[in-house]
Amino acid sequence: MRVAAIYDVHANLPAVEAVVEDIRQAGVNHIVVGGDVFPGPMPQETIRYLLDLDIPMRFLCGNGDREVLAQMSGVETEWYRAAPEQWREPVRWTARQLGPELRRVLAGWPKTLRFEIRGIGEVMFCHATPRNDTDCFTRLTSEDRLVPVFGGVGAPLAVCGHTHMQFDRTIGETRVVNAGSVGMPFGAPGAYWLLLGPGVELRHTPYDLARAAGRIRATQYPQAEEFAEGNVLEPPSEGKMLEAFGRAEWK
Repeated sequence: MRVAAIYDVHANLPAVEAVVEDIRQAGVNHIVVGGDVFPGPMPQETIRYLLDLDIPMRFLCGNGDREVLAQMSGVETEWYRAAPEQWREPVRWTARQLGPELRRVLAGWPKTLRFEIRGIGEVMFCHATPRNDTDCFTRLTSEDRLVPVFGGVGAPLAVCGHTHMQFDRTIGETRVVNAGSVGMPFGAPGAYWLLLGPGVELRHTPYDLARAAGRIRATQYPQAEEFAEGNVLEPPSEGKMLEAFGRAEWK
């Protein structure tokens, strides 16, 4: 079995479409969508596209999906009450684009997954870390801080996302790989994902960024221009984001 792990899509449909083309060329026969399909500029189109694919797939719930689901359910979470309006607005708008049927779909997404992949063994998939969907760590985070979090995984490989930057490192006895972000990368533009089986490959898919930016600007997304410019055409550099995440390590 060959598995594609696609994380942090953030409703960037043009990026997903480009990655799926690569996935088909790679002979993938299973997809794991590792959380944060939402929020983003093309929510209805993106989730329908993914659900209609003829490739078997499983979804995880990320923190963005969780917040969108809470808004769809009429719940204001602690995060939502404390977050600045510029963060709350995309969540609120995205929730309004999705109907009751999709609320039931999102409510069924688990926090973690485990299954065997030929050539690798058991793989544990989570959004951020095995303990929650919000922990931030990078390739630079001290191993001492991470061993207590990943020590109980009990699998040779753990796959995560959330921080939108690819890496491949070992924590204790577990290989931990971040798939990167399909829709909102930090670093060079393009879509990042992971190919599993029989090895582990960090993948990057280029796509027509100008055309994608045009499609995003044509939506009613309240931050369409910012998304097109700052997440598609000129994403923040890895160095800048490593510095920012270094200040946000958990206790």
